[in-house]
Amino acid sequence: MSLKITNELIERINKHIEAAYPGEGAGFLLGTDGDVNEVLPLDNAREEEARHNRFLLTPEDYLKAEMKAMELGVDLIGVFHSHPDCPNVPSEYDREWAQPYFSYIISRVDQGKTVSHRSWRLLEDRSKYDEEEIEIQ
Repeated sequence: MSLKITNELIERINKHIEAAYPGEGAGFLLGTDGDVNEVLPLDNAREEEARHNRFLLTPEDYLKAEMKAMELGVDLIGVFHSHPDCPNVPSEYDREWAQPYFSYIISRVDQGKTVSHRSWRLLEDRSKYDEEEIEIQ
């Protein structure tokens, strides 16, 4: 499976996660069947001293995303977040908090500038992630 997203939405993700640097930036992906139609950048709710390597999206953030998806006639299909100055592969912490069937775009941000994006899907048994191709259109 692949994830399709426009260059405009990638640029919006880049702007948000670069502004969050040196902390992690995060938000939701809204769309249908692997097509991202909208991104919903959100504030990192983690305490200040943990933001450099952790992000937190609250139940209220999830509700906001579900309401926005319903308004647009799409679904909540995933999460994006950044890994400041480290590889954009899922950490054990990421796996513990992830949900199967969601796409997880993890973006590497080095010295405040986005370097690359990779997308991952957690297997249903939660044992590991499979990488999925990102098609930027």
